[in-house]
Order: sequence, then C-alpha cells, then structure tokens
Amino acid sequence: MTVRPLIGVSTYLEAGTRWGVWELEAALLPAAYPRLVQRAGGLAVMLPPDTPGRAPAAVARLDGLVIAGGPDVDPSRYGAERSARTGPPAPERDAWELALIDAALAAGVPVLGICRGMQLLNVALGGTLVQHLDGHAERVGVFGGHPVKPVPGTLYAGLVPEELTVPTYHHQAVERLGAGLVPSAYAADGTVEAVELPVEGGRWVLGVQWHPEMGEDLRVMRGLVGAAS
Repeated sequence: MTVRPLIGVSTYLEAGTRWGVWELEAALLPAAYPRLVQRAGGLAVMLPPDTPGRAPAAVARLDGLVIAGGPDVDPSRYGAERSARTGPPAPERDAWELALIDAALAAGVPVLGICRGMQLLNVALGGTLVQHLDGHAERVGVFGGHPVKPVPGTLYAGLVPEELTVPTYHHQAVERLGAGLVPSAYAADGTVEAVELPVEGGRWVLGVQWHPEMGEDLRVMRGLVGAAS
C-alpha cells in the first residue's frame, strides 16, 4: 500500500462561528484546501493556532506544510506603519504561522505558501509587503482570475512551464524580497506572483500569490506532495 505523505495546513481562528445551534469560536479552514491536498495524493491535517514554541514539534510530525490564505499580515511584523486599507490584525495566527515557517525551514520540510502564506514566507525571511494594490481582487468575496508567467529555470516553471490564468483574490503583494528568495512568476503588471528558495539549495520552498485550491490545476500541490513523499 502506498503511504501518502502527511501535509499540515494552517487554519483560521474565528470568533462567533455558527453551525447548527452553536455560535462559538472555531478553528476552521475552507474545505478546498484539504480537498486539494487529497486530490494531489496527500493526507491533510489541520494546524490550528498554538503556542509558537510548539511549532518544531508539530512540524517534526509532518512531511509537508501549507500556509493557507487569510487576513493581512500585521505590518509591525515587517517594520511598517499600518495603512488605512490594511485589514485587522490576527496576532495569534501571525505568531503561529511564522513559527511553523521557521521550524519547517530549519528542518528541511517542504513548504507551500498560498496568498497570505506567500506573503508571510516573505516576511519570515525579512521581506516587506505592499499594503494595497488595485486590480487583483475584482469584487468583494468573489475570486477573479488573471494570467501569471513563470520565470524560466525556477522550481515553479518546472511544475508549470506555460503562462497560466489562475484564481486570484488579494490586495497586498511582495515589495522587498526576503533573504534568499527569488521571484518565479509575475503578473502582467509586474506584480510578483510566486517566490521560492533557489532549487540548487536542495529545499522545496514555494509561495504563490493565487489560490490553487480554487482551480483545477493540481501541479503546484502535486509538487509539494511529491517533495514530501
């Protein structure tokens, strides 16, 4: 029997979540994330916010890590003043996911950052973010789409060599790249749409600004699952 790699996916922590007769704080995750892991051949496990010091122990039990999309990263994490267009902070999630990224990088566990996850990967390595840009979220609460073009010779280009229209919903982006990161895909307006650590470094670390869980293309997640196998 083939052993499927265990892929941890970070989760939201939301107050006042309702289901049935209950309204309680909940650790939750859109079902498209675990479904994408499953479709790509992995076993998905949810990672709710926890004490950051426990991140190395959590990562030690994983074969791969996904940092999911979600709220804006607190600008204080990259030394910036908060813009009026930056969303409310999620301090518990910021702290937990930064600790997960640090632990995964230290242990050599493959990492995929999705939207916020890509931005947080950049911040974890000392980079900064543009706090608002127009044109990458078409309507509130509705995923749009635009083409991204891979950079030849990168990990991402090895997975998806052609220009591809991807599901997108974001209003922030990479400004200054974090230490060691290289851009591996761009939008037509020059926005960095994917970042990674160089493939010759021997670690599988990729961040994408779009939402592969909302599309049908499995290649990025299959890349993570393959690296985790």
